[in-house]
Amino acid sequence: MANVAETIILNDGWTATCDDADVAVELNVPGDVHSALLAAGKIEDPYWRDNETLTDWVHRSVWTAKRSFNLESMDNGHFTLRFESVDCLAEVRINGKPVGHCESQFLRYDFDITGFLREGENLIEVTFLSNSLEAAKRAEISDFPMPFSTNSRIGHLNFLRKTQCHGGWDWGIALCPLGFYGDIALVRTGSIRLDDVAIRQRHEDGAVELDVTLHAFAFAPAVEDAIVEIDGHRATATLHAFPGENRVTVTARVESPRLWWPAGHGEQAFYDLSVSLGGQTRDFRIGLRDVALLTDEDEIGNRFAFKVNDREIFMKGANWIPGDALPERATPEQVRDLLQSAVDANMNMIRIWGGGQYEADWFYELCDELGLMIWHDFMFACNLYPAHERHWLDLVRKEARQQLRRLSRFAAMALWCGDNELVGALTWYKESLENRDRYLAIYDRLNHALEEAVEDEDVGLPFRPSSPSVGRLDFGDGWHVDTSGDMHFWDVWHSAKDFEHYRTVRPRFCSEFGFQSFPSMRVIRSFTDEEDRNVSSAVLDVHQRNEGGNSRIVETIARYFRFPDSFEDMVYLSQLGQGLAMKTAIEFWRANRPRTMGTLFWQLNDTWPVASWSSLEYGGGWKTTQYLARRFFADLMVTAQPDPDTGAITLLAVSDKTDDTPVTVRLRSVDATSGKVAELGDYPVAAKAAGVVEVARIRPETLEESAFLVFDWRDQSGNVLGENEYLPKRPKAYRFAPPQIETAAETADNGERRVTLTSDRPALYVTYGHGDDDIYSDNCFTLLPGEPKVITVTRKRRSHLPDDGTPIVSYLRG
Repeated sequence: MANVAETIILNDGWTATCDDADVAVELNVPGDVHSALLAAGKIEDPYWRDNETLTDWVHRSVWTAKRSFNLESMDNGHFTLRFESVDCLAEVRINGKPVGHCESQFLRYDFDITGFLREGENLIEVTFLSNSLEAAKRAEISDFPMPFSTNSRIGHLNFLRKTQCHGGWDWGIALCPLGFYGDIALVRTGSIRLDDVAIRQRHEDGAVELDVTLHAFAFAPAVEDAIVEIDGHRATATLHAFPGENRVTVTARVESPRLWWPAGHGEQAFYDLSVSLGGQTRDFRIGLRDVALLTDEDEIGNRFAFKVNDREIFMKGANWIPGDALPERATPEQVRDLLQSAVDANMNMIRIWGGGQYEADWFYELCDELGLMIWHDFMFACNLYPAHERHWLDLVRKEARQQLRRLSRFAAMALWCGDNELVGALTWYKESLENRDRYLAIYDRLNHALEEAVEDEDVGLPFRPSSPSVGRLDFGDGWHVDTSGDMHFWDVWHSAKDFEHYRTVRPRFCSEFGFQSFPSMRVIRSFTDEEDRNVSSAVLDVHQRNEGGNSRIVETIARYFRFPDSFEDMVYLSQLGQGLAMKTAIEFWRANRPRTMGTLFWQLNDTWPVASWSSLEYGGGWKTTQYLARRFFADLMVTAQPDPDTGAITLLAVSDKTDDTPVTVRLRSVDATSGKVAELGDYPVAAKAAGVVEVARIRPETLEESAFLVFDWRDQSGNVLGENEYLPKRPKAYRFAPPQIETAAETADNGERRVTLTSDRPALYVTYGHGDDDIYSDNCFTLLPGEPKVITVTRKRRSHLPDDGTPIVSYLRG
């Protein structure tokens, strides 16, 4: 059969109907039914006040999506109906005849529909079963009970290969959406259909060899050339295909390559790569980089450090959850804004958390472009999973292989991890506590299947069995082990320990830790009536999914700050408390380099307007934590740390730069009561490349009772590189006289917008424009009398939330 290759995208013209509710709406692809109903005015906004449960009928109903298309000719070819992502249980019919069914959101489905088509008009129908009701049925007939996370309002989704947080989480609304989350296409081919392309990089002797494996389905025996072109070179191999699944590997070589680097370490260089087989061509843009995870034994335990292009890099970042609880809203534009904010705050890694989803190709392309490396969990989190069921486990095996192949081409990919907290989950549920051997054996089946998939596909990335985990085949409690592996350190939030408790552990890599805050008043106004704006209101309870979370926020405010006079001030102080918690942890752990080689806090983003651990509130606005992150994740940072043995305050210069950097640290004390600012000295120092060096040691008795430290560091030309402060006591111990803060906004001749802030007295944690669409060059800073602070607008965001009007100034009240 002659080679024919054509792809017709079938994203337009879909309608979704529900007979039980007598509803018909236009359905976008990609898109979800909830968003379609909301756009058509058939449901109220589920994010508004306590509307959430009003939409439960949607996920409990059966929906049918349909569209027609015309086919002029059926000669010469095989026709495949391709679904990139269907959520989740669905039956597919062509012209009224069943052609297959979908069972996993995380699988691409390819249905051979050649024998079901006709020339002229054809009808596609996809009937979505109720994910929530079908999950409950599967749980009922399981040989063994499989408990699900208590965070989930809608249960048993552990029986489905679907985004687990769709059932709710301790930061997430429970909508259990359904729909199409990727393209739908009619693919016409000859005897061979190209399905997947997997790329492994091998860096050696100043060159890169690319092993490009083409996975193809053959409808009949065929012989075809596989062709790979890159950097002006062409490599080929011949595929002798037999009916069914086939693969062929082509090796191409790039001499003296331009390398791709993570953000802050070099350029993101790319090459165009073209792959073709049987008349089908795939064009990619790939970055060439080598990544390894160092876990060798040392005098402490075992290391946990990433090495990229032969350079050890301290990983700085946060955990990623889905971009929105309504999948249709997580557009490339919206997600780019969130990822850009991560890079703007000096992050170089995100962790795609296992209770979320594998993202679309464009997500990983954005990470490649931005230099944002990815720790990627497989999609399992916090539940027990039915790996004792062969059919379910076979779905997982297919999922793992497809995703490993699909994501192998992205330079940003740094690690595959088996799951989130499944080892810990063995100790959370009555069933597994009473029979740990059984549930450990079931877990091992799942973990082994994932490990085998990584080994078989051999895409050249490191694998970790779980997070947190001490290491391979270690199923003990590694949560509080700070000598080997990665760590999830939650004692400060979940056990209500002081922020200072972060300094009691020195993890090799902390992949989860966090502290909550409320979103800005702008976000709160978007989901509340005025009567709801009280910390103990029923609506704010609905928008807090962690049991006791609001009480813990308020208790923490009372512990560290003078109690606020208004709800608005409480919102500000909640964010300040969150930011100081993260600052305390991350500055200390960065100062413990090279023992600690990475911190990924929980969490970067939100899926809806909610009190949570995020640093970017719903809509993408920067919380105080995000501005502080830009400081504590800076490539060159000076931090003050208490010496637990002597009580001295030690100034340390922490650098991620590749060269020694001469700086001068200017240290001053500020008396909160009198407002007096005193010079304590200038300290020239060479900040050690990829290291930590002591700058100065301050005896505590040299400071007045009401004094705290401020310091900055400058380059050899006198340019200020960064600023920081250190309070020997909790903020509420200081008595500040009310400052008079004045602001002046202007637009320079070059179009740059800037704001100058001045104060007649010292003011701590001054924050301008809380929740604005404007991103400022600095925020949450110390303002000293006679020292104007100029901040510039570095980026203008576009939020779908209403504008909050004139920016306000917040500061710590004494």
